[in-house]
Amino acid sequence: MKSLPEEAGPIMRKQEGRKRKLAELKCSPSKLVRNATGINLTVNDPYPNHLPPTSEECRAVRDDLLAFHGFPSQFAKYREQRLNRLSSEDEYGSTTSPPTATVVSPAESVLDGLVSTILSQNTTDANSQRAFSSLKSAFSTWEDVLAADSKCIENAIRCGGLAPTKASCIKNMLNCLFEKRGKLCLEYLRDLSVDEIKMELSRFKGIGPKTVACVLMFNLQQDDFPVDTHVR
Repeated sequence: MKSLPEEAGPIMRKQEGRKRKLAELKCSPSKLVRNATGINLTVNDPYPNHLPPTSEECRAVRDDLLAFHGFPSQFAKYREQRLNRLSSEDEYGSTTSPPTATVVSPAESVLDGLVSTILSQNTTDANSQRAFSSLKSAFSTWEDVLAADSKCIENAIRCGGLAPTKASCIKNMLNCLFEKRGKLCLEYLRDLSVDEIKMELSRFKGIGPKTVACVLMFNLQQDDFPVDTHVR
């Protein structure tokens, strides 16, 4: 590798040094090492001593954040649905609610939740909520959305950004769902296991792990956690 001339600035020298180290890491095989806790790590790991937090530590952080900020109002309905579900499980030993159960607010349908999550991709909550409301105002039923021209769907959700991509994803998902089930309804997912739900939703083009996790957590009250692709 050529050496830098004497007149090269310190920034250029640092950049060249980083490139050289990166090239060495890529060329050298990973070696397993064992840290003080006995966990195998590779020498190429950028944070070899960083261990994932335990579930107890995560809950402690959650409780501290809730105590400081309070519970987010936009998630209150999902919490209510989960508490109702857990209450039914404790009392009746299953997820089936008793005939006399009183639900304070109606649960958002799984299909509504999936579409609203698609619309939330790469935009703000405010924009995605406006796009979902606009879509529901423009079309009375999901059958109407399926029958509509893609441009009409795009116009309805344009305020949420990436309208052509999201409209195509929604229309493709509805079409595949109708071909498979004969109707536009995802409520059958409530009777499936988490792994089965992931398999079902992942079959739709444009539906990735984060979207699936959001539907699992918010609409199906399952223990799952959405993570952005850039989080490592």
